Formats: sequence, structure tokens, C-alpha cells
Amino acid sequence: MVRLSAVALSILLLGACDAGSGAADADPVAATESSMSITYPETRTVDHVDVYHGVPVADPYRWLETDVRESAEVRDWVERENAVTRKYLDAIPSRPAIERRLTELWDFARYGVPEKEAGRYFYTFNDGLMNQDQVLVQDALDSEPRVLFDPNTWSKDGTVALGGYWPDPAGRYVAYLIQDGGSDWRTAKVRDLSTGEDLADRLEWLKFTGLSWAKDGSGFYYSRYPAPEQGAQFQSLNKNQAVYFHRIGTAQGEDRLVYARPDHPDWGFDAAVTDDGRYLVLTMWIGTDSRYQIAYQDLRDPKASPVLLVEGFENDYTLAGNDGSRLIFRTNLDAPRGRLIAIDVTKPARADWQELVPEGRDLLESAERIGDRLVAGYLQDAHSRVEVFDLAGKRVTTVELPGIGTATGFSGHYDDPETFFGYSSFNAAPAVYRYRVDTDERTPFRASKVDFDSSDYVVEQVFYESKDGTRVPMFLTHRKGIKLDGSNPTLLYGYGGFDISLTPSFSITRAAWLELGGVYAVANLRGGGEYGEEWHKAGTKLKKQNVFDDFIAAAEYLEKSGYTRRDKLAIMGGSNGGLLVGAVLNQRPELFGAAIPEVGVMDMLRFNQFTAGRFWVDDYGSPENPDEFKALYAYSPYHNIRDGACYPAVLVLTADHDDRVVPGHSFKYAARLQKAQGCDHPVLIRIETRAGHGAGTPTQKQIEEYADKWAFLVRNLGMTPEL
Repeated sequence: MVRLSAVALSILLLGACDAGSGAADADPVAATESSMSITYPETRTVDHVDVYHGVPVADPYRWLETDVRESAEVRDWVERENAVTRKYLDAIPSRPAIERRLTELWDFARYGVPEKEAGRYFYTFNDGLMNQDQVLVQDALDSEPRVLFDPNTWSKDGTVALGGYWPDPAGRYVAYLIQDGGSDWRTAKVRDLSTGEDLADRLEWLKFTGLSWAKDGSGFYYSRYPAPEQGAQFQSLNKNQAVYFHRIGTAQGEDRLVYARPDHPDWGFDAAVTDDGRYLVLTMWIGTDSRYQIAYQDLRDPKASPVLLVEGFENDYTLAGNDGSRLIFRTNLDAPRGRLIAIDVTKPARADWQELVPEGRDLLESAERIGDRLVAGYLQDAHSRVEVFDLAGKRVTTVELPGIGTATGFSGHYDDPETFFGYSSFNAAPAVYRYRVDTDERTPFRASKVDFDSSDYVVEQVFYESKDGTRVPMFLTHRKGIKLDGSNPTLLYGYGGFDISLTPSFSITRAAWLELGGVYAVANLRGGGEYGEEWHKAGTKLKKQNVFDDFIAAAEYLEKSGYTRRDKLAIMGGSNGGLLVGAVLNQRPELFGAAIPEVGVMDMLRFNQFTAGRFWVDDYGSPENPDEFKALYAYSPYHNIRDGACYPAVLVLTADHDDRVVPGHSFKYAARLQKAQGCDHPVLIRIETRAGHGAGTPTQKQIEEYADKWAFLVRNLGMTPEL
């Protein structure tokens, strides 16, 4: 079973005059509940100026970049800002009822898509309100599951999470990763399946890596970085990743170095053993773009070393499996929407490469060999379509899906026709199905039952024109029979970057928003991956403004079509989507009634100075390049806030342990926006503690966060929900 660790998705997916801080002891909310007038804590500024290509750029809040774990002053600022935000949100009358309803909705059994290994079935499970998912294992489809991992016992506050798990092909062990407090750093451990106990094996400083077992279960391959300097582990740049082999029962210091390129400290590596155990395939990457070099090592020869198979970081080569000496890849070589090819390592010349499945109209998003079939996942106007081919590339069948939604899963083995997939849509709760590629038989495995009547709501897909005439798709979900009179509170969500596609899926938080009377809109902006490489590249670097134009056009479509009006329209996005919200707010603040930028990349001139930020130049460009600097500076959310402009109500979200997009981005942005706000609309920042970029956040923290977000929108969009 070959699984690439989705590198691009994992990496994302940025002279001193002390003004004093005399407000520290004052009541941060100096008003009645009805007026919601706010007195913000004073934030000192510094006389700091950087010069980029001859252009002086002020950075008055540079000190807020300091890690909260290293600065008492930053911690104090966080506490004072959180006090302001907490007082405001707790004064909203509907918030307790919103949290109660979210808790009720969240309380349903959820199942992950099973992975089959050595005859056993492994999958995640949550009974509803567990802070972290458990991992269950069944010895057969008709046997009772037992708990293999329960991360809920790993910490009192629920912030230690499972970061992934990999059963060994021999059926003896499961290697797994632990994530603490939302950090991207992982610790690897090994559990004995027969005893349920952990071995002494413990590996540190793993990041952006999966684990891939040798066929005999003697150990696994993984990637890690050198140990960072003390105090720098959450902000320093990540360089010099290398591939190691860990033999079970030995110390990490004895791990064998498999591959490293100290001459290229910016390279990263993903190591995957083919399903038959014959080859180790090394995927080399340098950023977030799907542009890889490929090497392989013949594991049958103990003296063999990795051999370069595909040279040059030019195209996507994502391993789908192998057929003997033929390695099968999904690639965008001469095919922006993707195709399947086979490279025979005994005849590696490009002239001998074979095309198995040619490029089609829709985006080929995934592929894997299962039994004697190739299962290919396509995106058709941003929703799933799944095709099955034989090993020669001849189409066999189309997998029947329940509707217009998103299918995930379809992993398996070259000698087993059984696989599983999950399906959901905006108004369809998740369900898991068992599927046999040899008979095209689909049977239910597990289904979730939610206290939400989806029959009351409709999902539709519309298309609108952006500023330059580009046709952009958007999903709309809302209660049936709404009036298109502009009165509907509407939440517009977007991302638009890093080749990531936004597809229909079920969400408890969205269900709660719909019950509050809201319309939910998802715009499939350029910069994403919905239509392949060309769609992605049309929203990157010097073309990034296209993403903002697409989002603005989506908002204008919703207004023009009568779904909502400006004072009833909110926008939200996270990470790169947080950047999107911040940039669009600066460009068109009058277009929106409220905004929620989450864990956003807000300083486009310094994003590449921290942790994984250097990888993002693939999408953003680099401030070190004069032309790209000009484009970055023109839309950077932090740098383009206008003093005295009237911004809509803004709730900035971040987390103090985020080491993907360090919280200094949001800290600086919020401080600057509070200072500049020219009207009485609130500008708040909600800073979660003991949390990171989102992965591993406990259920209770998620419920509280969304209760705050929806209450903020209820208050600032003038909603009167029946609760």
C-alpha cells in the first residue's frame, strides 16, 4: 500500500518610542451590552524600518513577532487582548444557546475510512464529544472492534493528538506520530498489536513526513530535521531534512541514514515503500508546488543505493503503485489536468515511458493501484467522480456515488481487491462504504446519524464572472424556499491557493450556521486546484490579485442575485484564506458587514523568515525578487491597512502555539487594524492557547471557537435567530 504524505497539503496547508500600556488595569469593555463600545488595550509601537529594493517599509509592531514562550511582554499583550474579546463575546445574549446547539449537533458517532493491513481493519472513531478520535481495529469485518489508541488519555486538556498511524505489513506493530499542543513537530512511537503496549522506540524532530514500513516489518523509513537550537524550535526555518531507516528495538541514534542532500538544505523528502516491498521511492520537493524529483532504490539488493529516475523539479510525479518493475505515477507532464504514466526502472529513458490513462476534461486528483485495477479520483467542477481502469489503462467502470459531493479514501493493496471510501456533501452526513474493484460491488460499512434535517436544505452550484471575465464556480447551501430579497445573512468562504481544492463536505459547524438562518457560500477561486495546474498558476505570484478579484466578484454576485446585501454579508478564510480575507478587506471594506480571518499570512514581506514559510514562495513569490516584492507589498494585509478607513466588524483568530503560520502575523495585523479603524465596528483578536494551526485541536475547543464565531456574526449581521 503506497501513500505519499501529501507534502504540499501538509506544508500548508507568514529606534524605539514606547507609547506605554496604561490600559492594562482598565476594564477592557467600557460600555453596556447593547452598545458594545470597546476600549482596546494600548499596544506600543517601535521605530523600525526595513528597506526592500530601495523602498523603506515601516514595521511598528515588529516586537509582536516574538514567541509568547520567550516574551513576557507578548504574553501580557495576548492576555489583555483576549480579555477584551472575551468580554465582548460573552456579552452576546445568543452565545450560550449557540454553544449548546453546537454541542448537541457535535454529539454523533463519526467513523474514519478503514485501512486494511495484514487482514485487519484500522479506522478512527469518535463517539461524538471525545476531544480526540480513537483508533479502532477489527480482526475481521464481522468481529467486534477494540480500541488501539485513545489519545483522550494522553493529556488532561485534550491537546495531545494522534498525528497519523501506520500498521506494519507483517501484522505485529503499528508506528504512530504524536502531536503536542498543535505544533507541526511530531514524535514517533511503536505499539505492539498483540499486547497493546508501546515499545521503547521513540523518535524526535519529525515534521512533514509519513512513516513507510519495510515489507518484513523490521522497521520503517521516515524523514526528519536536525534538532533545532533551544528556544528556536517554533520559529526557526526548517532546513536539512534527511531520510532515515529505523530498525525496531533500537535507539534513534542508531538509525541508518538513507538519503540526504546537505548541498541542498532547502530540499525535503518523502520515502515510500512500494506495496510489494520491492522498491523504496524517494520523492524530493522544494516547496509547496507539486514539482518533484524521483529516485528509487531496489530493496532486494542490500548493496543498492538510491538511483535518480526523474531529474529536475518541473512536474508532479505522485506514486500510485507499481506493476513489477513499472512504477505508476499521476503526473501533469504535458497534461495540466493530469494523466497516468508508467516508468519501467529497467528502461528509464523518457522515450520509453508509457501513457496509461490520458488527460481528460476533468482534473485527475488521485490514483492508486488496488488489486489488478487503478482507481482514479477526478474533480468534475469541484465535486468527485471516480473511475476504475485496468493496469493497461482501459476504463472498466465508474464508481457510483450517492450524489454531488466528495469521495475520499480508496487506498489498498496490489493483491487485494477490497477498499473503502468515505462520502459526504454540504447537506449529507458522512458515510463509509466498502468497495470491491473486481466486482464493482458497493456496500455500506458505517454511517453517521446527525440531529440535523438535511431535507430542509438545498445545495446548488452556480457560476459567475470574475473581473477579467473568468468563469468561477461557487457552491451555495441554504434553507429551501428562501426569498432572494437581499435579507439573508450570508457567509462567504474562500481559500484560493497552493493547488488546494474546496469540495462539498459535511460540517457540523456549517449545519449550525444554516439552522441560524444563514446562507453558506464556497467560492472555488483561482489559485486552488479545482481545474488543474493552469487554474492554480493563474492565482499565484504576480497573478495573485486574480484570487482577490474572484472573491470580490463572488460577493458582488451574491448581492446582485438577491441572496444578501452588504451589511448581511460576512467573509471567512483560514491560513492562505486568512490572507485572502485580510487583502480583500483592505481593497473593498465597504462590501462586507463582518469578517473572520483565521491563522492568516498577514505580513507578506516576512512570511519566509519563519518555520515553513520559505516553502510558500512557490505560490506567493519572494520579497527578495524586485517584481514579486512590488506585488506582495501591494496587497500585504498588514501593510495596506488605511488609517481612518471604516472597516467592517473583524474577528481575527490565531493560536499561540501555531508554528505553521506563526501568530505574529495575526498579532501585528490586529494591532495595526485596531489603531487604524475609523468607525465603531469592533476589531477583535481571539488567541487560542495550547493550540496550533488547527490539526489536533480538541473537540471542546472547536465547539467554543465556533460558538464565538457564530455569535460574533449574529451580533454584527443583525441576525435574530430562533434558539
